[in-house]
Amino acid sequence: MKHANVAVFVPHNGCPHACSFCSQHKITGQSSQPTAQDVEQTIRTAIRSLGGRTKQAEIAFFGGSFTAIERTYMQELLDAAAPFVRDGTFHGIRLSTRPDAIDRQVLALLKENGVTAIELGAQSMSDEVLSANHRGHTAQDVVRSSELIRENGFSLGLQMMTGLYRSSAETDRQTAEALADLKPDTMRIYPTVVLKDTELETLYRKGVYQPPDLTASVELCAGLLLFFEQKNISVIRLGLHDSESLRRNQAAGAFHPAFRELCESEILYRSTLSVLRQNGIESGEVRLAVNPCSVSRFVGQKRRNLERLHRDGIFPLLSQDTRLSKYEVAYAGDGKS
Repeated sequence: MKHANVAVFVPHNGCPHACSFCSQHKITGQSSQPTAQDVEQTIRTAIRSLGGRTKQAEIAFFGGSFTAIERTYMQELLDAAAPFVRDGTFHGIRLSTRPDAIDRQVLALLKENGVTAIELGAQSMSDEVLSANHRGHTAQDVVRSSELIRENGFSLGLQMMTGLYRSSAETDRQTAEALADLKPDTMRIYPTVVLKDTELETLYRKGVYQPPDLTASVELCAGLLLFFEQKNISVIRLGLHDSESLRRNQAAGAFHPAFRELCESEILYRSTLSVLRQNGIESGEVRLAVNPCSVSRFVGQKRRNLERLHRDGIFPLLSQDTRLSKYEVAYAGDGKS
């Protein structure tokens, strides 16, 4: 069970800044702060549901800037979770925080309490974009904190957002390249979703800011997903987690409950076009092969990829080949062979 999390949300706690895009309550539907008892109860419920699979799972504190919250409260939450790591029930503790809320002292405290993975909300590596969205930290803070985290033996996770105010597709690709250079173990990529009652919504309503739509975000993020995977960096989240609160409070932007699947389908579509070009095929029936796990992605949601190919006069005859990688499309001859 790779990258399984028993999630405990600490909504908007510890963050001294009001970022342009942020409304943790509207994303998660949760506004109350968890107590140590809440943490223990959540963990014990997860143990019952996961059974023996907990040994590969992590307890995860998400939603706020964990290392910036009041230290006594932070220790109380860790005290509730740490015993389940020390006795081997869970693999470790994962948390998310701000790049400017990391130092050697706090890392020592986290290590003592069973924390194994730290994710930084970098969002962008453009200081202009960070400033425009009131992040309150710089790209250099991301570099410094990432180096400290790795030096102290933690697994490093980085998070980025695409389509932010004052950003562009090229800026986002540059951010991805800069983050990859920091050699994270994991990445999360979040296309910007404009939420109600945020500064981004105000900018959007005034016509000052236009977030990329779903199509543009899929085209960009498909390339980013492939880029990170080719660097052997695991993208453990692509797109915001679906929730009733998020759907109710979305004002604009690229949200889709199966955003990653859309991106993976786009990669396979591009691979198909590449194979067709390499073999000089412009129309007609063509025999293609994909890995069995990639068939649905090849077809696309609501058969979108097939419909695009059909409009171009291409009619695939699909077979399955376990020797192919998940994004690989192989030419197996024309429809008459």
